[in-house]
Amino acid sequence: MGKRVGIVGVPPLAVIAQLNREGAEIFDLDEPQVRAPIDQSALWVPKVYCAILRTVVLNCMLLPLDRIYIDVGPGKCDAALYIASVLEGMLPIPIHRTRNEDRVAFGHPLCTTAMPLVERFAAITKTVQSAGPHTPREICTPLCGFWGVPPRDFDLLAVFPNETHVFGWTRCMENKTPADLELECRFDPTLPTVFFTQSFCAKAALAQHLGRKHPQALVIDCDVSPSNSARAKIEAFLELSGVPTNTTTPF
Repeated sequence: MGKRVGIVGVPPLAVIAQLNREGAEIFDLDEPQVRAPIDQSALWVPKVYCAILRTVVLNCMLLPLDRIYIDVGPGKCDAALYIASVLEGMLPIPIHRTRNEDRVAFGHPLCTTAMPLVERFAAITKTVQSAGPHTPREICTPLCGFWGVPPRDFDLLAVFPNETHVFGWTRCMENKTPADLELECRFDPTLPTVFFTQSFCAKAALAQHLGRKHPQALVIDCDVSPSNSARAKIEAFLELSGVPTNTTTPF
């Protein structure tokens, strides 16, 4: 079988293990893999749609792949199920629908260690491509929290201090249990926390619900890239909460 494989969401561990044994080159289609305007994806999906899934479509339009594995179960979203049908109409390659309901916890050491948040999210998303265990890391004393999904544009994360603990679906991703709703709903009420979703994402309802329960929360969403307003809101929230922001990366 061809070795250039695209993945959408977090395919089951058995799928990733098989791809690792095959020596497949794995492309995370949720992340930008090509340099092209995202509006090109409007040939296949509406412009008013989740930017992550628009990115998936754009990648598939321009990236040569041999097959794709897409999670269409509760570990991703209903919209991914529809995107799987779109991809079948677009591409002459096999589109394998998977449902990741794995329950073996791998842990989430990157979510709780001290490291620039942009680098940490890049490392967390990379863990999806391996079936191996995580490297143990020292748990830091957190200054604030980030709850949610990895943003399409990691620049949103640059203002957060290194000592940020990560919650939500990103933690589920590192834990390799993307359908674990109980884990996704956890947060630390003692930490000022930003609850983030992509615009037009169904998880926005959960973010708003949990944000209401949290005593010190900012609930925010962004579309393709964070606006200056969104970045300013996050910076102001952290500063008003007494959290030192990362000022080395200007807006």
